[in-house]
Amino acid sequence: MAEKYLFVDKDFMNNPLAQADWSAKKLVWVPSERHGFEAASLKEEAGEDALVELAENGKKVRVSKDDIQKMNPPKFSKVEDMAELTCLNEASVLHNLKERYYSGLIYTYSGLFCVVINPYKNLPIYSEEIVEMYKGKKRHEMPPHIYAITDTAYRSMMQDREDQSILCTGESGAGKTENTKKVIQYLAHVASSHKSKKEQGELERQLLQANPILEAFGNAKTVKNDNSSRFGKFIRINFDVTGYIVGANIETYLLEKSRAIRQAKDERAFHIFYYLMTGAGDKLKKELLLEGYSSYRFLSNGNVTIPGQQDKDLFNETMDAMGIMGIPEEEQLGLLKVVSGVLQLGNISFKKERNTDQASMPDNTAAQKLCRLMGMSVTDFSRAILSPRIKVGRDYVQKAQTKEQADFAVEALAKATYERLFRWLVLRINKALDKTKRQGASFIGILDIAGFEIFELNSFEQLCINYTNEKLQQLFNHTMFILEQEEYQREGIEWSFIDFGLDLQPCIDLIERPAHPPGVLALLDEECWFPKATDKTFVEKLVQEQGTHPKFQKPRQLKDKADFCIMHYAGRVDYKADEWLLKNMDPLNDNVATLLHQSSDKFVAELWKDVDRIVGLDQVAGMNETAFGSSYKTKKGMFRTVGQLYKESLTKLMATLRNTNPNFVRCIIPNHEKRAGKLDPHLVLDQLRCNGVLEGIRICRQGFPNRIIFQEFRQRYEILTPNAIPKGFMDGKQACERMIRALELDLNLFRIGQSKIFFRAGVLAHLEEERDLKITDIIIYFQAVCRGFLARKAFAKKQQQLSALKVLQRNCAAYLKLRHWQWWRLFTKVKPLLQVTRQEEEMLAKDEELVKVKEKQSKVEGEMVEMERKHQQLLEEKNILAEQLQAETELFAEAEEMRARLAAKKQELEEILHDLESRVEEEEERNQGLQNEKKKMQTHIQDLEEQLDEEEAARQKLQLEKVTAEGKIKKLEDEVLIMDDQNNKLQKEKKLLEERIGDLSTNMAEEEEKSKNLTKLKNKHESMISELEVRLKKEEKARQELDKGKRKLEAESNDLQEQIADLQAQIAELKAQLAKKEEELQNALGRLEDETAQKNNALKKIRELEGHISDLQEDLDSERAARNKAEKYKRDLGEELEALKSELEDTLDSTATQQELRTKREQEVTILKRALEEESRSHEAQMQEMRQKQTQAVEELTEQLEQSKRVKANLDKAKQALEKENGELARDVSSLSQAKQEVEHKRKKLEGQLTDLQAKYNDGEKQKAELGERVSKLSNELDSVTNLLNEAEGKTIKLNKDVSSLSSQLQDTQELLSEETRMKLNVTTRMRQVEEERNTLQEQLDEEVEAKRNVERNISTLNIQLSDSKKKLEEFVSSVELLEEGKKRLQRDLEAANTQFEEKASAYDKLEKTKNRVQQELEDLIVDLDNQRQLVSNLEKKQKKFDQMLAEEKSISNKYADERDRAEAEAREKETRALSLARALDEAQVSREELERINKQLRTEMEDLVSSKDDVGKSVHEMEKSKRALETQVEEMKTQLEELEDELQATEDAKLRLEVNMQALKAQFERDLQGRDEQSEEKRRQLGKQVRELETELEDERKQRVLVGTAKKKLEGDLKEMEGQLEAVTKGRDEAIKQLRKIQGQVKDFQRELEDACNAREEVLATAKESEKKAKSLEAELMQLQEDLAAAERARKQAEAERDELADELSSNTSGKSAIVDEKRRLEAKISALEEELEEEQSSMEMLNDRLKKAMQQTEQLNNELASERSTSQKNESARQQLERQNKELKAKLQEMEGAIKSKFKTSITSLEAKVQGLEEQLEQEAREKQASVKGLRQKEKKLKDMLMQVEDERKQAEQYKDQAEKANARVKQLKRQLEESEEEAQRITAARRKLQRELDEATESSEAMSREVAALKNKLRRGNEVSFSAPRRGGGGGGRRGVIEAGGSDEEADGHDRDFNGTKASE
Repeated sequence: MAEKYLFVDKDFMNNPLAQADWSAKKLVWVPSERHGFEAASLKEEAGEDALVELAENGKKVRVSKDDIQKMNPPKFSKVEDMAELTCLNEASVLHNLKERYYSGLIYTYSGLFCVVINPYKNLPIYSEEIVEMYKGKKRHEMPPHIYAITDTAYRSMMQDREDQSILCTGESGAGKTENTKKVIQYLAHVASSHKSKKEQGELERQLLQANPILEAFGNAKTVKNDNSSRFGKFIRINFDVTGYIVGANIETYLLEKSRAIRQAKDERAFHIFYYLMTGAGDKLKKELLLEGYSSYRFLSNGNVTIPGQQDKDLFNETMDAMGIMGIPEEEQLGLLKVVSGVLQLGNISFKKERNTDQASMPDNTAAQKLCRLMGMSVTDFSRAILSPRIKVGRDYVQKAQTKEQADFAVEALAKATYERLFRWLVLRINKALDKTKRQGASFIGILDIAGFEIFELNSFEQLCINYTNEKLQQLFNHTMFILEQEEYQREGIEWSFIDFGLDLQPCIDLIERPAHPPGVLALLDEECWFPKATDKTFVEKLVQEQGTHPKFQKPRQLKDKADFCIMHYAGRVDYKADEWLLKNMDPLNDNVATLLHQSSDKFVAELWKDVDRIVGLDQVAGMNETAFGSSYKTKKGMFRTVGQLYKESLTKLMATLRNTNPNFVRCIIPNHEKRAGKLDPHLVLDQLRCNGVLEGIRICRQGFPNRIIFQEFRQRYEILTPNAIPKGFMDGKQACERMIRALELDLNLFRIGQSKIFFRAGVLAHLEEERDLKITDIIIYFQAVCRGFLARKAFAKKQQQLSALKVLQRNCAAYLKLRHWQWWRLFTKVKPLLQVTRQEEEMLAKDEELVKVKEKQSKVEGEMVEMERKHQQLLEEKNILAEQLQAETELFAEAEEMRARLAAKKQELEEILHDLESRVEEEEERNQGLQNEKKKMQTHIQDLEEQLDEEEAARQKLQLEKVTAEGKIKKLEDEVLIMDDQNNKLQKEKKLLEERIGDLSTNMAEEEEKSKNLTKLKNKHESMISELEVRLKKEEKARQELDKGKRKLEAESNDLQEQIADLQAQIAELKAQLAKKEEELQNALGRLEDETAQKNNALKKIRELEGHISDLQEDLDSERAARNKAEKYKRDLGEELEALKSELEDTLDSTATQQELRTKREQEVTILKRALEEESRSHEAQMQEMRQKQTQAVEELTEQLEQSKRVKANLDKAKQALEKENGELARDVSSLSQAKQEVEHKRKKLEGQLTDLQAKYNDGEKQKAELGERVSKLSNELDSVTNLLNEAEGKTIKLNKDVSSLSSQLQDTQELLSEETRMKLNVTTRMRQVEEERNTLQEQLDEEVEAKRNVERNISTLNIQLSDSKKKLEEFVSSVELLEEGKKRLQRDLEAANTQFEEKASAYDKLEKTKNRVQQELEDLIVDLDNQRQLVSNLEKKQKKFDQMLAEEKSISNKYADERDRAEAEAREKETRALSLARALDEAQVSREELERINKQLRTEMEDLVSSKDDVGKSVHEMEKSKRALETQVEEMKTQLEELEDELQATEDAKLRLEVNMQALKAQFERDLQGRDEQSEEKRRQLGKQVRELETELEDERKQRVLVGTAKKKLEGDLKEMEGQLEAVTKGRDEAIKQLRKIQGQVKDFQRELEDACNAREEVLATAKESEKKAKSLEAELMQLQEDLAAAERARKQAEAERDELADELSSNTSGKSAIVDEKRRLEAKISALEEELEEEQSSMEMLNDRLKKAMQQTEQLNNELASERSTSQKNESARQQLERQNKELKAKLQEMEGAIKSKFKTSITSLEAKVQGLEEQLEQEAREKQASVKGLRQKEKKLKDMLMQVEDERKQAEQYKDQAEKANARVKQLKRQLEESEEEAQRITAARRKLQRELDEATESSEAMSREVAALKNKLRRGNEVSFSAPRRGGGGGGRRGVIEAGGSDEEADGHDRDFNGTKASE
């Protein structure tokens, strides 16, 4: 039954009809008002719209293409993880959730989320069977469930030792609390202990019982939910190392305390009020003074019941739970009293007095009840409520409260009391849950908090909830980003990672930012401190501070109820700021609070113990400034606002969550009607948006959300690429690559990893479409083939029928022809008669056939029965085989999966290996290149390095020689011991033989004495053997310790390899960040270059403008001079004109002709005047335009200059900051690389040790095997030899053999003694050499110590630099606390590894570590130098680019300057023309003056004529003549004037053209300037963006720098420790070197002697075997030798004599053994004296070797003699037999004695020989092992030499890098100087530009004034000409006057124009 609600029906998923329907109809999703989204088939696409047919009703609708969303193939229906959907969109997510919900599947994964939809009914999926089903399973193995999330959290906590968290969020009624319960239930079941069941059972019970208590006091019925949690909680369950629950802790957030005083319609207050009212007994009710529901004001809706819930039972359950939690009955009663008191507070009613606003309490029954419950006095309480004491200044004043204030105070008191009660309860539960004494190793946190809330108007509580959800969503985005990154890195995919957590940062900053500008919470806290602040002032301040923030919006209209809006990730939220200040301050009546604090009830007093920290009435009263100030001072540091407290608790929560591995559960409410099986799509979509599910899908879309394993991809989509993959086996990755190539997909749409292929959203749907089309094509083709085959078959049948019809027709026709033919009738009648005779035969045949058929039938029936039986058997076997096959296939599939995983892992590891190798090769190539570049700087370093190398080589040689010497010494000691044993053995044998000879010759007493001696010797041997055995055991122990050390080293090497991998990952990240920084630096420098180029261009333009301004100034000066001259002329002419006018008016008669002429002239003059005035006006307008344009151009240039300066300053700052950061990053990278190299060195070292140990181990095993074989062979040989010895002992001839062997062995021992003495001499010589070597090594060591001191000095300098960098880094520590915690973990692991390594490593390892660290520091310096070099090269490249840009800008500016120069030249030419025309004008004026003079003369003549009235008649004729002459002159003057005016017009036209050209040029120049401005603005914007990006990256870099700083500190500490260890190790090394030198000589000599002795021993064994063979052959010849008995008797006598002599010698030898020992001591004493002769002895060593060879030959001869002696002894045997016959009596006695002695000695000898052989074998084993170790040491020597060579090269490079770094620093300093100089130049240029600006302004003003004057002059000139040529007339005096007046008027008008112009200019 439960499986129905967990597993998806597979038949539904693989429905081929649905697949065909999807592919045929082109189904898509279309928006729908009712269903959210509706399925439709796409019919047409036209432009931006598309025609679709709705699947539900077949209606055709036209929809915008943007609204259409793709539909997933049916393969993806009801998918368990929505991240797998190929089309990730809102419609697909909603459809998948809807399908699963309707199928009863309430849990669905969406990437990291687990989405839960409330089923509104009980499902059977939470039983213990289900818990067991999910226990220990992986997430992908089981269907989605809250248990799967909890189990993964629990397992990952156990495996990774990382704290976990489960975040349950959602709307009220979505099922958060229920899912939290299920999590706790699962953990209590899974993590229950079996050791102490009682304690753990109680703890788990308490953990489960905490929920009912919290629900009673914190939950309430709302419209949406009957059991809604009105607070957020974080339950922290602690586990020990074994995974058992140790304790728990609960933290609560945002209790909705306002619910205690008022509730909405159909809602309840907190459950505890109703539980208490219904569940309390009569006694308890009396004690608590309880009344009915209706009598309490705070229970707004009275008794609201919940269906299916009994409040009485729940009250009892809550009280039982309190008992289980260990809350005593007294406290329970106090708790219930407080609950009753809260209800009584609501019943206190106040009344307003008639005359005043003061409140009064007419009925105090409720107050009395309250005071009784709370333990207060009624009078004090009523006084505190109605007239509390308030502090005003230094005094306390009683202030009467209004009714509203009193009501508010009572409600605030009720809320505060309930909140404190709830907090106390939570603390009490925590105390109960944390009472176990065991310590928690890790924890799982369960967060149950309200989800995002968007109402029509939202208050302060919604802001806090939404702020929390923003933070949680940011956490989710960040974790998702990290997991995606890990997945892509694991698969080796290139992807530009985007941290989506940063998207939410602006909104979070808007809420929580403390300053610059302050956020919402900070502004709210600020307003709370101001006395006259209101909600309105807070909103105004918020709009003022944050009005421009992108996430902040003001209300759009005045009618809007909202005060402001915030754009959260879930959407736009409107906030209404009513009572926000009060809610934030949460003020209380401090008088009542003190009364409660002093309560007689202990429980109440404990609740109100922190009275000092509340906000009093004096802070809310809104008093004057002084009162406020004093209260502020007193309360400072004590008062904390709700916002502050919540922000702190949230930051703590986020810190704990960030330190955990989060698991996200998103709860969704399907409908508001609480109906099962109904889902409101719009409601669900809103929740998905608010819960961040769609946000997560948006992030998924950015990457590659769809992933398919290679095998699955090939299996499903190979049909699309039939010929791409060749036949036979091919790797999955290669096959997929070929398929992708054949599919021709865009590279951006997919990525191929190590084990999977990744696709962007929607690609798989496209491939599914293609696949469906392909399959349909194939099926259509198949159907066509089938139909063709059937059609051909039918056609063939039809053909056969046709031919048959033809035959029938032919036969019918023949019959019709023949039926009337008589013969045919006869034939038809006769024909049947022909067959009658055959009927009997046929019958017989038929019977026979029948019998046969029956037989066959019986046989067939029998066979059928057998076949059926066999068939059944086969069916059964088939079923069995099918079951086996299915099991095998499942196993095979699992094995395939395992193989695929292993292959993927292998590929990953191989790729990582290849990457590392390629990196190593690149680094090596780079090093080689750097070596070639820096050979010049290696001279000084080489000397030091050579010295160091020599010292190192000598030290290593000494150490290796020491090791080899120790091995050899051990071997030699063992061999010496063996030789001593052999010597002792031989001596013992000799003594035994002597004793036997004495026994034969002497009596029984002597035999007994000898036996006693032999027993003594046996004891001695046994003691020797026991000592040897002890030594052997020690050797074995040492070997076991070595094996243990090897294992430890292996474990350490594995740990170090893991650390190396982590460090390499960190280094890769840092390198990527460095590369980004370098790119950004390059961009910034490029921008700097562009800006400097622009600046230079602007400077050039300024210089050109200055030149232009100077030219204009010169022109202005000339114009002024001309103007002054013209003014003078004007004045003179005016005076003359006035005089002439007066004279002409008086004198001249105005004739009709003169009047006509005058009128004509006046008209002409007026025309000319108008023309001149128009020209002057146009000229002035043009001048004004020119001036305006010029001023605009100058202003734009100044703005550009200022902007360029600002940009330059910003860039300089950015550059400096980047340089600093670069340096810091380089240091960080160097430290990291140092750490990496250290770890790599350690790893290599350990790997070398491992390989050596493994080689030793393998050699040891081989030797063991060989020794085993030898032991078996030797045992066989021993058996044979013992048999032979027994036979020989049985014969008396053995005595002679023994004698001869003893003599030969004596000689051997003597030779060995002599060789030992020689060897000792050699050892002494060696000792001398070793001492000399020791002295040389001591000198080298001293040099090394000096070098070490130098290195220490360098380290101290580096430490100083490090301390400086630390100071810088400590400034940024505050922002990187979280990362430091992670780093601390790593450091702890590293420290643990280091401590283990230091404890287990030997002094030699420590020495190497210190040396490696010094080398690594050098390598770090090299890396730093590399970075510096790269920086310098980048800077040089940028400098070159900058120079190129400068050159281009210069060329452009030169072009513009040339164009401007040309324009200026043309303007100057035209100005010169104007000047020439002005000169012509001047000349015309001069000529006019001359004419005026003539006129004056004429006037004088006229006067004379007038005076001479008498002569009038005479002179009339002359007057007429003169008049004509004057008229001609006037006409000439007119013509001249016209010519001048034409010339003036021409000049003015030219001037106009010039001005037009100038304007065009200026316009072009302005356009160019605007284009440049736009470019510069675009560049500026880009720079701004890059600067912002750099700032973000800077913050990341700072964080990483802090991490690196901590690592550096740790490394410094390690360095100091290692230095101390180095000193200790150097002392140890000196002592070791001394011992080494002593031992080395001895070891080599002993080794040589050992080898010689072994060879000799082997030869002796070979000869012994040959002699035994000969003995056997001689025994055959014994019979022949009986004839020589007589000779044998003589020989026997001689032998007896010799035997006696030998016996004497033996006795003397035993006595002389002590003498030999004395001699040995003497020889050892002589060794010291013979040290001087060592050098001579070395030359004689060769001689000794020759002698040795001779000695060997002698031994061979002796062996031959031994063989001959044995043959003689065999002969003697026969003689002895004869003698035995004669001496039977003696022999009987002898045999008895010999039997007794033999039985004793045989056992002792055989045991001793067995022990000796075993020891020899062990010796050989040890020798082989030592040889193998010597080989390993040689290999190590080679490796060490290679390493030393590398170190030398790296040191050389380090010095080169240092020099380069110095050069780079010098270069940087030069660049800085150049920058400073350029800045100074820029300042100078700005000053000059300002000067020029001022001068230009003055020049423009002066030019304007000049132009005005010129225009005025022109007007006056024209008027003067007009007046001068007007003829006077007597009768027309009035007219003349009128003309003058008109002229004057015009003149005045001109002056007026001038005034107007000046006025406008002034106004401008």
